[in-house]
Parts: sequence; C-alpha cells; structure tokens
Amino acid sequence: MKILIIEDEKMLADSIKTMLEGRGFQAEAVYDGETGADYAELGIYDLLILDVMMPKMDGYQVARHVRSHRCGTPILMLTARSSVEDRIEGLNAGADYYLTKPFDMRELMACINALLRRQGNQVDEMVFGNTALDLATSMLVCGEKSVRLSAKEFDVMRLLLQYKGNNLSKEVILAKVWGYDSNAVENHVEVYVGFLRKKLRSIGSNIRIEALRRLGYHLEVEEA
Repeated sequence: MKILIIEDEKMLADSIKTMLEGRGFQAEAVYDGETGADYAELGIYDLLILDVMMPKMDGYQVARHVRSHRCGTPILMLTARSSVEDRIEGLNAGADYYLTKPFDMRELMACINALLRRQGNQVDEMVFGNTALDLATSMLVCGEKSVRLSAKEFDVMRLLLQYKGNNLSKEVILAKVWGYDSNAVENHVEVYVGFLRKKLRSIGSNIRIEALRRLGYHLEVEEA
C-alpha cells in the first residue's frame, strides 16, 4: 500500500511518514498543496493524507482538483479547523474523512486502516491471463508458483495491468512510477521491464510485455 502525505508542517509530515513505514506501508511526503496535487494525479497512491492550511493550494483546493480529474483515491483530511462548517467544506470538497488536530497517532492509524479496508474490499488482486498480482503482498502468482516484486517492479507491473492491452509510453511510466521531479530516465523503465519479463517467465506466466517503437509497452496473453 502506497500513501501520499501532503502537509506543510515538515516535522509532522515526516513523523507520519516514519510511522507508516514502520508499519510496512510505502509513504511519500510533500510540503505544499501544488506539489501534492501533481503527485496525487499520478494515480499510484492508495490513500492521500491531506492538510488544509498550506501554501500555493490549500487542502480544499487540492481535494477539488483531485476529484475533478476523476481520481477516486480516498482522502483523509487533517486540520486544526474544527467547526462544523469547516468539516462540511472538507467533505464537500471530496474528503472521505476529516480528522482535527491535535490528534493521537493511534487515532490517525485507525482512520487510515478503516479507509484502506473500505478500498481493499473492492480490489485485492489484479488478474490478466493466467497470472495475478497480489496487491497486499506484491507477489506475482501463476498457479502454484509465485515471485515477489520489488517496490518499483510492483508499481510498473500494476500500471501495466491497469492499462492491460493499451500502450503505455515510457514517459508516462516515468511520471507515474518515479515522479515528475525524479532524475530517472527512459533506460530505468527498460531495465525494470526486463526484470519483470524474467520474473514472469520464471513462474510460467502466459503474460508477455510487448514493446512498440515510439508507443511504449502493453501486455499480451500468449496463445497456447
């Protein structure tokens, strides 16, 4: 599970990130609303933790922006503003839950688990051909055989499965997996596609990652 923290109080954002990583989550933190909106649009996160009072874009604006781009990622909104009107504004902007500061980290963790459980009831794995990607364990499974994916392998594979037979350019993969501000280049995509091809072959998968010049990659099911 991958969680994005959008919070301008750097100490708080980093402490939440550390707590989540200690519980086995992948977590990233950004410190202003504009950057948070850009990251959220990538569509690679399972949950957004969003502060309200931030520079560049406030939390309400970020939530509206995310929802206007048809991103259904759950949003947990954090704020010191606790009036009924503020909570209503947050929920109307697209938040799924509204937690007021100060809060106990145990309460925050309980809210995160509740939102992820709600989402997890919808999708536990992604299936294509004779192969499944287990979203909870990062395992590729084919019959009796399975192999664990690294974090980047998992993100690339999940993205390819989301697009299935549609072409996905290297530029889009770079943006969605490595992020806009990464120093990664197209060769990084080629390397991780190579890793995935080997792992798919190792478990006897009938999925093939095909490349089309200038168009990128897509998945195909190999005929028997």
